[in-house]
Amino acid sequence: MTEQPGPIVLLGSGETAPGAQKIYHRLFSQIDDEVRVAILETPAGYEPNSDFVAKQVGRYLEQRLQNFRPSIQIVPARKRGTAFSPDDATIASALYDANVLFMGPGSPTYTVRQLQDSVVWHTLRACHRLGAAVILASAATLAISRLTLPVYEIYKVGEDLHWKAGLDFFGDFGLSTIFVSHWNNKDGGELLDTSRCYMGQPRFEALLAITPHGRDDYTVVGIDEKTALVIEPATGVCTVMGIGAVTIIRHGETAVYGAGQRFPATVLGPFCPPAPGEGIPDTIWQATATGRAAAAQKRLSQPTPDPAVLALLDQRQAARAGKDWAGADHLRAQIAARGWRVLDTPTGPALEPANA
Repeated sequence: MTEQPGPIVLLGSGETAPGAQKIYHRLFSQIDDEVRVAILETPAGYEPNSDFVAKQVGRYLEQRLQNFRPSIQIVPARKRGTAFSPDDATIASALYDANVLFMGPGSPTYTVRQLQDSVVWHTLRACHRLGAAVILASAATLAISRLTLPVYEIYKVGEDLHWKAGLDFFGDFGLSTIFVSHWNNKDGGELLDTSRCYMGQPRFEALLAITPHGRDDYTVVGIDEKTALVIEPATGVCTVMGIGAVTIIRHGETAVYGAGQRFPATVLGPFCPPAPGEGIPDTIWQATATGRAAAAQKRLSQPTPDPAVLALLDQRQAARAGKDWAGADHLRAQIAARGWRVLDTPTGPALEPANA
């Protein structure tokens, strides 16, 4: 376990698009351990099928990144005041063992309302400080801004132009940022400008004119669709990946960085990683540090399947995909003979020791 913040991946959209595989591959390749992903339902927690939305991301990672054999944990931090509240410490504890934390599509303002000053949000920040990578896509990218764009309220409902306070994830890093996903959106075709996350350029300029304290207090970071901004706190370097570009507007100057380009994080402002527990309630910081250490110790004490068992598991999956049920049963028996039991879970097969 390290006390250095992990990488941060901000996606403009396309978290389950074919091209995103390269972005995840780069991140997973940097993890010197098995990949353990915790996917938070929060951004879509108002939807009756928020678990399905999260599981779609999990299935994508399992299928497209199968060489890494990622384990997936769905974290149902859906809504305050319910049995799935982000203020529930038990739900937050599901983040302890993860080395990748993911939040994606949904509503940015709903995300802020549910996570602001919550146990889950502070736990996520603590896990990140202790080395976990963070992946944020679409609505979650908007939500972690200092000022969050109320997309649905303006574009769908017709409310007057306004901003909402965001989760301000990078405030701890010395930055004052407004992240805008779907920066180059063209859903409106030739008739309607839907760039700048459906606001259009003229309306977005009007929004910038009403930012509290003036637009120069903020760095605007526009991330194109199917594009990622990867920020490495350890090196202070940012990299653009995907098929589009990242646009940075700061102090009246605009810079555009295309795919493959790198630039220092100080382009975003006075970037400086915080001290390990800075800004996080002490009880949550201590609980997270203790929980992650205990999870690591538990993993070390558990047996792990050898490559031969994993190869048999892959063969069984192929047999099941081909509806060769007899072959799949035979492979299950071979796996059992080597001391492992196959569990067919909603997110795919898992292994546990036969004597567990």
